[in-house]
Amino acid sequence: MPKPTVLFVCVHNAGRSQMAAGLLRLHAGDAVEVRSAGSAPAETINPAVREVMAELGVDLSDTVPTGLAPEVLEASDVVVTMGCGDACPVFPGKRYLDWELPDPAGLTPERVRPIRDEIDRRVRGLLAELLG
Repeated sequence: MPKPTVLFVCVHNAGRSQMAAGLLRLHAGDAVEVRSAGSAPAETINPAVREVMAELGVDLSDTVPTGLAPEVLEASDVVVTMGCGDACPVFPGKRYLDWELPDPAGLTPERVRPIRDEIDRRVRGLLAELLG
């Protein structure tokens, strides 16, 4: 059975999608292909996001936000959007999930942790669905 591919998309690819990708990699290991992208990528990852992810052993220090390429979206089995709205193209036959989550931009680590923890809860649920 081929490995499922999950793409996490948010506007800047500097917060929510990076946390989700990092958490799925942490929990799934090599069992799932994980990607993330942004509809309007930022230049760097949100420092508070880097800090709260490091607390869980997820190092985002070398991670750079990337743009959403249609071929990456088309090659994904599951596309999880997080506030990118109409900027996310839709391809037939893909499973789309829209996770409404606060944007961590400009928030302190104390305010980002609950967002991270909610993403972690959702990522674990998605992983359970994907791998049974």
